[in-house]
Amino acid sequence: MEDSLPDASGIGRKGEQEKAAGGGERFAGRRRTADLLGERLGRLNPGQPGARALAVVGLIAALIAGGYLWQSRPRPQPVADVIAPTPMTPVASPTALAGPTSAGVTVHVAGKVRRPGVVTLPAGARVADAIRAAGGLRPGAGTGSLNLARRVVDGEQIVVGVPAAPQPGAAPPGAPGVPGVPAPGQPLDLNTATVEQFDALPGVGPVLAQRIVEYRTRNGGFRSVEQLQEVTGIGERRYAELKDLVRV
Repeated sequence: MEDSLPDASGIGRKGEQEKAAGGGERFAGRRRTADLLGERLGRLNPGQPGARALAVVGLIAALIAGGYLWQSRPRPQPVADVIAPTPMTPVASPTALAGPTSAGVTVHVAGKVRRPGVVTLPAGARVADAIRAAGGLRPGAGTGSLNLARRVVDGEQIVVGVPAAPQPGAAPPGAPGVPGVPAPGQPLDLNTATVEQFDALPGVGPVLAQRIVEYRTRNGGFRSVEQLQEVTGIGERRYAELKDLVRV
């Protein structure tokens, strides 16, 4: 009966052998799997030249992508230059041109002053200021009835040292006949007479009368009767007819 029972030690050795055989098979299987994976990875490894080629390709792709992004970036739209409107220069009206300038007033000083002519004075100036601006009175001259304290008006004429001219069309005292013709013994003042009064003198028409007034304005008045010969159109014969009819 004891002979029919299996040997326990034999059974144990057989189990160990089977276990060892199974472990070897598993180890061999793992080894084969590792070799297969290494083979496949080796196929995927490009090597050093391949790595350089891939790096170059990647760099080119990055440059192309960067250029595309640069071209597609939003760009600011140019803004059209705004041209400022040119302010229109206001046209001065004749009324404004005729008024006094912002610097003051302009008057014509004539008669017995040192520098007769046109002078510019500050606003509010008086007749005395106009005479001073014209150089003052000549030696021996006076202002007569001229109001030195009167304020001057832009564009007026101030005649110094001579009596005021009579109104146009009004005959001097004792002058019969044509208005404006001086009576005998009352010669016409060359510095105050009007064109109408000169026109009434014998041998003087409207053209010559206007020339006499223009000469007086241009030269600041007559200083002597002899200056009448300097007017165009007055010769020796006509001067001889007029010299006793006028004065300064």
